[in-house]
Amino acid sequence: MNKISKLTLLILFFSVQLFAQSVEELIKKSEEYYDKFDNNAALKVLEQADKLSPNNYEILWRLSRTYVDIAEHMSGDKEDEQLSLYEKALDYANRSIKLAPDKSVTYLRRAIVNGRIALFKGVFSVGKVVESVKDDAEKSIKLGNGGNEIQATAHYVLARTHAKLMQKSWVARKVAGLSWADYDVAITNFKKAIGLRPNYVMFYVDYAIALIDGDSFNEAKEQLNKALNSPIQDEDDKVRKEEAKKLLNEIKNK
Repeated sequence: MNKISKLTLLILFFSVQLFAQSVEELIKKSEEYYDKFDNNAALKVLEQADKLSPNNYEILWRLSRTYVDIAEHMSGDKEDEQLSLYEKALDYANRSIKLAPDKSVTYLRRAIVNGRIALFKGVFSVGKVVESVKDDAEKSIKLGNGGNEIQATAHYVLARTHAKLMQKSWVARKVAGLSWADYDVAITNFKKAIGLRPNYVMFYVDYAIALIDGDSFNEAKEQLNKALNSPIQDEDDKVRKEEAKKLLNEIKNK
C-alpha cells in the first residue's frame, strides 16, 4: 500500500472516530439537560444528533421521550399542539422499535406515549391503544434488558395501566374491550417496580392510590410516607409529593 493510500485510510479512520464521538457527546449532553428537566434544550441537542446520525435508535427513543415530556407540561389551551407532539413522539418510538426490536426501551417508550394519547383522548374511546400499552409494557419486561431503571418503569407502566382501568366498573371495561384489567396484576407490578428502583416518588404515590382503591389504608400510608421521604428525581416529583400529603390527610383516620 502506497503512502497516499495509507494516509487516506488514516484520515478516514479518525474522521469516523470523531463522528462517533460527537454523536455520543450530543446524547450525553441531552441526558444532562434531561436530568435538569430542561426538555427544550434536550430537544435541540437531540435534533442535532439526529441530523448527524439518522436512524439511530438511541437518539430516536430519546426524541420520543422528550416530545412526551414537553407535551404533557403544556397548558390546557394548546390541545391541538399537544396532540401533535404526542403523535411525533409516537412516530419516533415506532421508528426506534423498527431499528431495535430487541431492546426493552423502545417498547417502553411506545407504551408511555400511547398511554399519554389514551389519557388525552379518553381511555374508553381508544381501547385498542390502551391494550397496546399493556402489550408493549409486557414486551419490554419479557425482553428484560436496559437495566433496572428501564425494567422498573416497564413494570410501573403495566401496573398503572391495570390500576387505572380497575377504577372503572367491569361493565364499562367490558364494553371498551378492556375487561383484562386485574387489580392483583397492578399490585404485583407496583411491588416489582419499587423493588427494582426504590425511592422513586411516583411509584410510591401511584402504588398508594391503588392500595387506597383496595381499602389497604395502612399500607397506603406507608407508601405515601416513603414518597415524601424520597429525593426529587423527576420534574413532577414536587407535585406528586403535594399529592401524597393531600392523600395522607384524607386517609389519616382510616
